[in-house]
Amino acid sequence: MLPGILAISGVFYLLWRTNQQWLVPGSATALGVVMFWVGSRLVSVHNRYRLLGLTLILRGGFNLLSAASLSPEMYGVWFVGTSILKVLSMLGLIYAVQDEIQQRYVRTIDSLSHGFLIRDRRGYIHVANERCAKLLGFNNAQELIGLHSSDLLPGLTRQMSDQYFERFEAEGVQYPISDTAILNLRNGNRLPVELLGSPYIERGRLYCLVQLLDISERKKKDDLLYQAARIDPVTGFSNRHALSVRLTQEIAKAASKGRECAVLFIDLDKFKRVNDSFGHTAGDELLRTAANRLHNLLRPDDVLARFGGDEFIIIIPDLAPASAEWMAAGCANEIIAAMAKGFEVSYHALSVTASVGIACYPQHGHDSDTLIRNADIAMYEAKKVGRGEQRMFHDTMNALAKDGLVIDGALRGAIEAHEFYLVYQAITNAHSGKLTKVEALLRWNSSLLGPVSPDRFIPVAEDSGMIIELGTWVLEQACRQMGAWKKSVLDDVTISINVSAWQLADPQFVTLVSQALIHNGLSPHQLELELTERVLIEDAVNVQTVLAQLRALGVGISLDDFGTGYSSLSYLTQFHLNTLKIDRAFVMDIEHSERSNSLVHAIIAMGHSLGLQLVAEGVETEGQAAILEKMGCHYLQGYHISRPIPPDELLRFADQRASAAQAAYPI
Repeated sequence: MLPGILAISGVFYLLWRTNQQWLVPGSATALGVVMFWVGSRLVSVHNRYRLLGLTLILRGGFNLLSAASLSPEMYGVWFVGTSILKVLSMLGLIYAVQDEIQQRYVRTIDSLSHGFLIRDRRGYIHVANERCAKLLGFNNAQELIGLHSSDLLPGLTRQMSDQYFERFEAEGVQYPISDTAILNLRNGNRLPVELLGSPYIERGRLYCLVQLLDISERKKKDDLLYQAARIDPVTGFSNRHALSVRLTQEIAKAASKGRECAVLFIDLDKFKRVNDSFGHTAGDELLRTAANRLHNLLRPDDVLARFGGDEFIIIIPDLAPASAEWMAAGCANEIIAAMAKGFEVSYHALSVTASVGIACYPQHGHDSDTLIRNADIAMYEAKKVGRGEQRMFHDTMNALAKDGLVIDGALRGAIEAHEFYLVYQAITNAHSGKLTKVEALLRWNSSLLGPVSPDRFIPVAEDSGMIIELGTWVLEQACRQMGAWKKSVLDDVTISINVSAWQLADPQFVTLVSQALIHNGLSPHQLELELTERVLIEDAVNVQTVLAQLRALGVGISLDDFGTGYSSLSYLTQFHLNTLKIDRAFVMDIEHSERSNSLVHAIIAMGHSLGLQLVAEGVETEGQAAILEKMGCHYLQGYHISRPIPPDELLRFADQRASAAQAAYPI
């Protein structure tokens, strides 16, 4: 519209210049009508053109008035008047264009999804968008204009505002300048934002253009990531990473102040069986309950973390010199007692004990990794002596742990490499001397380490879980050997093998036993499984179930090393056993110790009253054999009878014994 108006005005002006006398009255009238009409339209179209429209209405009215009363003498006046009105029209047009540009600029910055403002060197706001106003708690952007930036936020001083602006005048600064901050708003809320600052120059003056990005969602995600990185999702306490960081800090504090701290490594015994029996949901419930129970024992500054699986670590910081060990030992005793109270999980009463290893700074290490490793080593030593125990780390444990790692590595692939073999020790009838039982004993000749004794590799195999694979191999190999002895003097001999707690916990164990007997054509009574009291302690309910299945199969059950446990007598009423093996510690002194003699005599008498078969281990002299026979012991085992020997030698030994027994007791 405006270009057309200007073109019409130009045409009339040229015509007026060429023929003023004829054209002026007519052109003034026509131009006045056009301007009046255009002005009225502009006034009604938009506010920004109202000034231009009013000016054109005035010009149109002036032209109509001039055309009605204009005389040649008044042409100059008319020209001056129209020139003034033309200038006003141009100013109105400029204002309209500038206003349109400004409104377009305002709409553009208001359409931004983040806050936007421009401030000057002194800190006063010149431009702001609606988003910025809402972020900062104002009603609209206009309220921000003219305010000092320190007026926007409580706690923001003019000095801080000036220091921010000075960064834009520094040399070598990369733009935009990015900062993150948590703003304290006037309404008391806190807003996490990212500030992106860039320089803005207008008319030679430097301004600061700042974009405010609401990063609340990003902050929530960051907090969740931080929590995931440092908080254990099951228990809600610190995780392994957070523990390492905190322990490093506590060690540094202790070093600077000449203080001590202690690390307790806690393992929940039999936790795997809870998972296997009741599912991971019940296992997680047990972990949460145990963690809360542990936390209730701690001081405010102590730290509890879940290290992984069923393992927890407690840090006891800021301890006086020479007090860490006894403080940690006292805490460990409280932990063991608290765990021994049992748990109720998913409406089941569970008995779960805890084994605790302790390492202290600076006695047992000067960094977090060393202390955790040494506490872990001490915990495994506690497990070896029995569940629900504690051990303080000492240097000899390190050597044992290193030896265990070497053995663990060498165990991998040892079965496939045919490094294991079985030897057999005879168990003879105490009265007739006939060989009626044999015990299969595992031996290992490592290609890397040479001969390794069972007391070295069996605990490592149990800790690593390899004992299941190893026990299966022993079961199959012993039954295969019994099958090879069929139709020989050893045809009806009973073979006994040692069974670990891990094997009894294996759901496939009873099936494996049954298959081994069937595949080798053996009667169930020809197999006897030897258990230690520790195996019975592990999980009495599960053990009773498995033993009942084995008895139903017809397999014999023997309790090894009887007399060394603290509650052996109670097991005789809980478990239906076939055989008791009297520990060698009692047998070795029966010739010279009246106490040992009385104890063995009492065990044999009790065994008779319960209908149990009795085997005396460690028989090394003729005198011991004679005393045991007189007491009524059924079977003898020991070097006096025979050392553990290969199968062929055992067959020859059995032939000799059979011949001797026949000669002594002819039919």
